Amino acid sequence: MKIHAFALLALSWCSFAASPVRIVLVAGRPSHGPGAHEFHAGTLLLAKCLRQTEAVEPVVVKGGWPEDERVFDGARTIVLYMDGGARHPLIMENRLETMGRLMQKGVGLVCLHYAVEVPKENGGPQLLEWIGGYYERPYSQNPINDVPVTRATPAHPISRGWESFQGRDEWYYRIRFRPEDKRLTPLLTTVLPKDSGSIETIAWAVERAGGGRGVGFTGGHFHDNWGIAGLRRMIVNAILWSAHVDVPAGGARCEVTEEDLKSNLDVKPSKK
Repeated sequence: MKIHAFALLALSWCSFAASPVRIVLVAGRPSHGPGAHEFHAGTLLLAKCLRQTEAVEPVVVKGGWPEDERVFDGARTIVLYMDGGARHPLIMENRLETMGRLMQKGVGLVCLHYAVEVPKENGGPQLLEWIGGYYERPYSQNPINDVPVTRATPAHPISRGWESFQGRDEWYYRIRFRPEDKRLTPLLTTVLPKDSGSIETIAWAVERAGGGRGVGFTGGHFHDNWGIAGLRRMIVNAILWSAHVDVPAGGARCEVTEEDLKSNLDVKPSKK
């Protein structure tokens, strides 16, 4: 009995659709004082939230970069929450080339907080392409401010189920974007400097040619901010969107407890 080509295609699609959506989250090494840059604890919180969406399989890698990069095989998106700058794990060895191959396959990329900072000549061009922007020294700025942040594009799927909120964070601003990048959608904006500034984009999304998606978020310095429901839902929505998972009309489920927020914190010296 012959099986028509369209039937084979349908069977292949059904098999793909039925398989779990693999999302790899890479948590950086301990950094800063207690309660700041809690990459491991924050990543585990996000993984717990992602499991609340059916057929999503988050995989957490601790320590800044996987020893075996085969963990990225089959990933629909990759989340980086780690220290950046001149020692950004992404720019070490041949990792930009590794990530480039994944991006060419349409894999998504989400960079949180310090992970959006790379040197202008080493990682800058790549993040401009892959997520739409990056923190460029000395052009970009990183003061800590307690400011109202605005849901900039309510119609975007990432904006579902949350409203504008107030947050004290190390909101990076003056992010380096391409001039008039038509791929780019602002997700969060605020006025910085706080007292006499202009409207700055502090979270954004892009759809790359070929179908890949990227997201940048400059907050995430203080671990307690994961307790802000709107912030948490925005990031979970963003990760799902970057993996081409439909975001529910009311936003993704992302329930956490007070105990969750206190769990898995790195052991760090007390503040003096």
